[in-house]
Amino acid sequence: MPVDALDLARWQFGITTVYHFLFVPMTIGLSGLVAILQTAWVRTGDDRYLRLTKFFGKLFLINIAMGVVTGIVQEFQFGMNWSDYSRFVGDIFGAPLAIEGLVAFFLESTFLGLWIFGWDRLSKRLHLATIWLVAIGTVLSAYFILAANSWMQHPVGYRYDKASGRAELTDFGAVLSNKVVLVTFPHTILAAYMVGGGFIAAVGLWHLIRRPGQDRDAFRTATRFGAVTLIVAGVGVAISGDIQGKVMTEVQPMKMAAAEALYSTEQPASFSLFTIGTLNGSKEVFALKVPRVLSFLATGHLDGQVQGINNLQSQYEKTYGPGDYSPNIPVTYWAFRLMIGVGALAALIGLWTLWALRRGRLPTSRWLLASGLALPILPLLGNSFGWIFTEMGRQPWIVFGLMHTAAGVSPGTTSGEVLTSLLVFTSLYGALAVVEVGLLIRFIRVGLPDLSGDEGPDDADSPLAFAY
Repeated sequence: MPVDALDLARWQFGITTVYHFLFVPMTIGLSGLVAILQTAWVRTGDDRYLRLTKFFGKLFLINIAMGVVTGIVQEFQFGMNWSDYSRFVGDIFGAPLAIEGLVAFFLESTFLGLWIFGWDRLSKRLHLATIWLVAIGTVLSAYFILAANSWMQHPVGYRYDKASGRAELTDFGAVLSNKVVLVTFPHTILAAYMVGGGFIAAVGLWHLIRRPGQDRDAFRTATRFGAVTLIVAGVGVAISGDIQGKVMTEVQPMKMAAAEALYSTEQPASFSLFTIGTLNGSKEVFALKVPRVLSFLATGHLDGQVQGINNLQSQYEKTYGPGDYSPNIPVTYWAFRLMIGVGALAALIGLWTLWALRRGRLPTSRWLLASGLALPILPLLGNSFGWIFTEMGRQPWIVFGLMHTAAGVSPGTTSGEVLTSLLVFTSLYGALAVVEVGLLIRFIRVGLPDLSGDEGPDDADSPLAFAY
């Protein structure tokens, strides 16, 4: 059965976006955590923190380089496969994305260069300020990009021009203060710090168990620092996610109904931990449910009403006309649960790691090592499942209530063209994954830099040493 250009374009955008977002949370999380490590060195003078700063600084630079490369491809997507969508949202997206590029990204890249080449050239405090500005730049970039995405979820501050067939910006402040971005931003940043904390904890744990006699105190500090960050950020993700769920129910009730595969309105509504049903999710065979939890997630009240898919379908048909307004139910149902499940599992492993480090002890369990190596992977998967749920749950809209996904694809694009670019990008990304993982493993195995002797700015301890 032939696949049309729309389906291929959606697959391509999904693959490239999820792949790119594997680097984004690591970059956001590591930038701030490396800045904290360097701050600890400046304040205490303890070389242990300097060595950890330079060690994780190298790994941060490898990751950010890959993130920039894969991010460029995202821009091509709009022009190649989604030209009608680009034309429709161009006036809205132009402002936040221009600010992201001209202010946030330039801030990030400029001060990253100063941080890389400023060792022994800038004063300690001035050099420390550069990495903090990098961390601030990554957060600002995230905010402006999330503001654009949040407009797709809940359009505000615009008017529709029938003559041009475009949405036109009328209130930039409304776009930046969209209720969706105000709850999505902290949730996304905290999830990124779960990734960064999990990565630092995993690396430290590997060195403590596999090489217990090498830089024990430094890696013990790193492991504890990473695990605490993971747990604290995980609590923040749970709290912000709860708030985000209530806002989501307000602006996109169909998405919450799809998250539970709830076809009929219920009050109170139960949350199913696990369900076996038909492939399309329309009929339940077996389910393990917790009473009233879905009501609380959606409304903040244990006896709140949650509208079902069938009821919302009827409402949407009256508002938008005939059509199927429900997303892919199995995908949204399981993506929602996997997002929560893998995040909770990562936090539990973080607690186990802290328990193993209690009262000056050193971890020795191979089971802990095997579990600990999943610490950065589990939050990454949680981030990915979260975005899959967010975007798939909005379907069939590319801009909720304004434009269907099918209307956004480039009209002149053929299936063959999209398939060719899909295969090229997938192959290229596969090769980049090998390079990324290879570089990370190589420099993780090397361990902490040696600070003995008179080091120059571009010697083996420099964060850019991997490039030579």
